[in-house]
Amino acid sequence: MQKKGKFDYILLETTGLADPGAVASMFWVDAELGSDIYLDGIVTVVDSKYGLKHLAEEKAGGLINEATRQVALADLIIINKTDLVPEEDLSQLRTAIRSINGLGKILETQRSRVDLSNVLDLHAFDGLSGISLQRKLQYVSATQPHLDQNIITVTFEAPGNAKEESLNVFIQNLLWEKNVRNKDGHCMEVIRLKGLVSIKDRAQQVIVQGVHELYDLEETPVSWDDDAQRTNRLVFIGKNLDKDVLKQLFMATVTETGKQRTTHSKEGQVCP
Repeated sequence: MQKKGKFDYILLETTGLADPGAVASMFWVDAELGSDIYLDGIVTVVDSKYGLKHLAEEKAGGLINEATRQVALADLIIINKTDLVPEEDLSQLRTAIRSINGLGKILETQRSRVDLSNVLDLHAFDGLSGISLQRKLQYVSATQPHLDQNIITVTFEAPGNAKEESLNVFIQNLLWEKNVRNKDGHCMEVIRLKGLVSIKDRAQQVIVQGVHELYDLEETPVSWDDDAQRTNRLVFIGKNLDKDVLKQLFMATVTETGKQRTTHSKEGQVCP
């Protein structure tokens, strides 16, 4: 770090036990404060031989293990050492990863050999990502729990416009208040949130990003067509997620019918 002048890129490697969300949040906040450093994306490397074992690890109190959290938060997932396992095991690992994170890009490699063009300039946390996100969201499908984990990807599309203030309430109930429950009464824990939304009276599509308790709304360079129906596409990655409940709550926000929104969220009842 003694080098004078500007760096082109900074690759920050955390330990295998670290939560990348906490580290990413620091750079995300710095960017909002006008720092020259901005968060480009989160890359997670998965060992082909031991990946399934780490993803299936159980923690006391039903907590999410570190490996699963790292996969859930990733924008790019690199499966390394693919030459050390049979295709059947590799297929199981792919399925487990995709069941956790239905949005992140997956690369497979040996000896960590990856073209840097696939790792750098991801633009996963700025307005430019809205262009590629629009294409990705067309192919993202909801996933089912794998390896006895409750971590899944949930996605839905809803027509209409949202008032920005009401949208903030919807997101804050999920990320801050943590008072939204699924049909079984279990608290939903959102690890990662991403989507494109239509804000009332805004000509541009807006990208919404969330990591743990932090979230942001940013206009993209893409404008809505005058004659096109405006839609909202959202992707949630987390624990105990319920697509029907989330869509119902979001539609309540869009249609401004507050009665629906209180069905599965109660003030003062924060999830542990």
